[in-house]
Amino acid sequence: MSSTSFASKITRLPRAYDRDRGAEAAAFVPDLTGQTRDLIMGAGGSAPYLHGLIGRESDWISQAINDPESALASELMRIASLAPDTQIGTLNAELRRAKRRVALLAGLCDLAGVWPLHQVTGALSDLADHTTHTALRAHVAREIERGKLPGQTQDDIESCAGMVVLAMGKHGAGELNYSSDIDLICLFDETRFDPVDRMDARAGFIRATRKAMASLSELTADGYVFRTDLRLRPDPSVTPVCFAMDAAERYYESVGRTWERAAYIKARAAAGDMVAGQQFLETLTPFVWRKHLDFAAIQETHDMRLKIRKHKGLGGALKLEDHNIKLGLGGIREIEFFAQTRQLIAGGRDKDLRMRGTCDALKGLADKSWIENDICDILTADYTAHREVEHRLQMLRDQQTHSLPSTPEEFDRLAHLMGMDTEAMRADILQRCARVHEVTEGFFAPSEVQAPEIEQSDELREITSRWQSYPALRSERAQEIFDRLKRDILIRIQAQDRPLEVAANLDGFLRGLPAGVQLFALFEANPQLIDLILDIVATAPHLGRYLSRNSGVLDAVIGGAFFAPWPGRDALRAELAQTLAKSEDYELALDNSRRWAKEWHFRIGVHQLRGLISADEAGQQYCDLASASIAALYDVVVDAFAQKHGVPPGRGALVLGMGSLGAGRLTAASDLDMIVIYDADGVEYSDGKRPLASRAYYARLTQALITAVTAQTAQGRLYEVDMRLRPSGKQGPVATSFDSFVAYQKNEAWVWEHLALTRARVVAGAPDLSAAVEQFRIDLLQTRHDEAAIRFETNDMRRRLAEAKPGSSWDPKSGAGRMMDIELVAEAAALIAGCPAQDVYAQLQSGRDFGWLAQDEHDVLRTTYKLTWRLQSAARLLTGDKLDPTAIGTDGRAFLMRSTETDSIEALSIQIAQASAAAADVLDRVLARPAVSS
Repeated sequence: MSSTSFASKITRLPRAYDRDRGAEAAAFVPDLTGQTRDLIMGAGGSAPYLHGLIGRESDWISQAINDPESALASELMRIASLAPDTQIGTLNAELRRAKRRVALLAGLCDLAGVWPLHQVTGALSDLADHTTHTALRAHVAREIERGKLPGQTQDDIESCAGMVVLAMGKHGAGELNYSSDIDLICLFDETRFDPVDRMDARAGFIRATRKAMASLSELTADGYVFRTDLRLRPDPSVTPVCFAMDAAERYYESVGRTWERAAYIKARAAAGDMVAGQQFLETLTPFVWRKHLDFAAIQETHDMRLKIRKHKGLGGALKLEDHNIKLGLGGIREIEFFAQTRQLIAGGRDKDLRMRGTCDALKGLADKSWIENDICDILTADYTAHREVEHRLQMLRDQQTHSLPSTPEEFDRLAHLMGMDTEAMRADILQRCARVHEVTEGFFAPSEVQAPEIEQSDELREITSRWQSYPALRSERAQEIFDRLKRDILIRIQAQDRPLEVAANLDGFLRGLPAGVQLFALFEANPQLIDLILDIVATAPHLGRYLSRNSGVLDAVIGGAFFAPWPGRDALRAELAQTLAKSEDYELALDNSRRWAKEWHFRIGVHQLRGLISADEAGQQYCDLASASIAALYDVVVDAFAQKHGVPPGRGALVLGMGSLGAGRLTAASDLDMIVIYDADGVEYSDGKRPLASRAYYARLTQALITAVTAQTAQGRLYEVDMRLRPSGKQGPVATSFDSFVAYQKNEAWVWEHLALTRARVVAGAPDLSAAVEQFRIDLLQTRHDEAAIRFETNDMRRRLAEAKPGSSWDPKSGAGRMMDIELVAEAAALIAGCPAQDVYAQLQSGRDFGWLAQDEHDVLRTTYKLTWRLQSAARLLTGDKLDPTAIGTDGRAFLMRSTETDSIEALSIQIAQASAAAADVLDRVLARPAVSS
């Protein structure tokens, strides 16, 4: 790029406060002309520091400014190529030369607008990285040469023998300001040393750290490189300047504080052993990014802001003289805290929010609806403008200052450097600080100004007056937050078509909440969730009651992937397995399985309620969730059991899903029908510390699995389980051997048991045995069956079901021509046709393909089943039990109509009655026919 093209990119220019000094600066580089010369004059005539740099590096800058990007890259490469054995005096001088050059280049590109803010701060951060690594490498090399780092050789110099420097704060984010110190944490990888050598290594690294910091920060005739600050390390008053990663990890796990979590948002490995540094940061992920939303971080950050202001004497009304543009009211730190606190709250669940840069974080938060887009735009623009003012304050005299001038003369000098009129600049800064304060203060400390009370009818007031007595509002903190929310809640309630009905349902939700601080803080930070809650409680009271008992599932709504496409059974199982693998003990694994499943269960319900998925899709998703939960938890149970009694003898065991679980069609309130089958394969005993006979082993393993699924832990139970479909029912053993299962199904099983087998599906367990059981199931179904006997037994079962569960007009499951009736005949069709498919629609189609059902009969049964299933799925989501359309409210009835694609409840009632009557007629006719010939 030529000087002309550099000039063509200039978008702004400083003005010389001292014209003579400006002319003197321009005389240093006489070959620069036009706007580039004006830039030199403005910079040198307003900023004494820049004037000195121009004079000292005139030959270099006159060429470098032609292509600043290449000049920067060359200077960084020159520093990186300095040999580790370079004399320290020479090394220090070269580092300082690089600092002068990059500071001058970045300053001019900043003042001219040729580089945007992120490129300016990025150049300064890159310089810090390269100079820190070069200094550290040189001093570690000397410790290696002296034998002070046992076992380390010349080959270990480039990785600094396992020592890493973590860049923190703005340096870590690549946002280093113009005259900043650099916040560093120095650690070493103790695993590279034998235990007996670690204290010697520690001493060597401490020496290298101190000398490397001196190489960077000591003021010499050549200046300095960077002031260094090592006080962000754990407990700096008592810990050495460099210490072991293992010790640091233990510190953060045990006593790490919120401000340290916030600091590590921006942390990155910047020098030394980058691989070891990255691995260390990954070990801190659970400390920094907590899995569950922690709104206490808001209050802690607010308290920290107030302490900073008090300590620095920055409180009181906003005035520009001596105002701290970084720490003061409406300053840079306000915006950084605003972004970082929300990142801490949500970043544990949403990895997309774990960016280091402030502007990037604001954009990510807006993309995920944590903040409004206009708030993002305001804060991004104001942050950029604040940082540019900060840079110019520091360019004046290379001081690490963030305070605006105290005299009119210095304000004029600053305005000249910014290329602005003084009064316009003052007004701009004042307006910007006030705006930032207004936006951020409402998040950290919502206004205490009392808004006018919302008028309520007597009926509504009767409901809302009870709320203060509920357990969720027993703490003072909960009351404070809820008082701020109540007005917004009432406004939203009164905007509903049936406010009293919605308020009554919300009352039930609040009454069931055991605690409220976290949830109310969540609502305050995400007001859109109030609408979701009102929608849920108004439409689906059962889901509302579920939510009041498990309010933590709302974490998932704002976790970043709540509305992403359904991942499928295998991905769910892998995710849960990863979650359980991180659990510290068995009990925690059970808790984590429940917490995880509840979030996904809630997601399915919300998606169905909002019409994002159909009843059929919801049925499959509930089944995917149950199958993944059982499969992942089964592995945990087996591992824990094996620690006591040895690995499963023989080929292991499996869980066979029966009924709706096997058919891939569950509702929001389904329990799970399961059978456990094992194959000891001739092995009589397990081989663990406490060996068991194989039969006893699998019986107790099955009991352990049932307990793991059904036990009430701190997070509730996972599922209810029904094992009655196993061979011999309640009287049979809880686990059945493969040989017994095969023999029983071949020789003793009733027709209804073969019908049940048409819906069986392996959901967990040993792959080899699973394949064998599935192959046996297919072979059994495809064996020629006595069609007349199947028809007779199916008819008899229909009769007995009708007597035991006659159903009612609004019961989609029981009764002639309804779900259970159609499912039974679909199973018969599959058994007669030898169809291995478990899904009811596929089974009905097999009856049609076999010639057992006519096309019109198939269509009637399929249509009726789809209608009754939709009604069943919706009813279980709405009530969790039997359906009474008069008791579910207007919104619930509207959801029923949407789900079943009907215009009114009356029309739905008629349609159900007519469809089930038509289906019953088809079933009667089909089962009364003569057998179909093969």
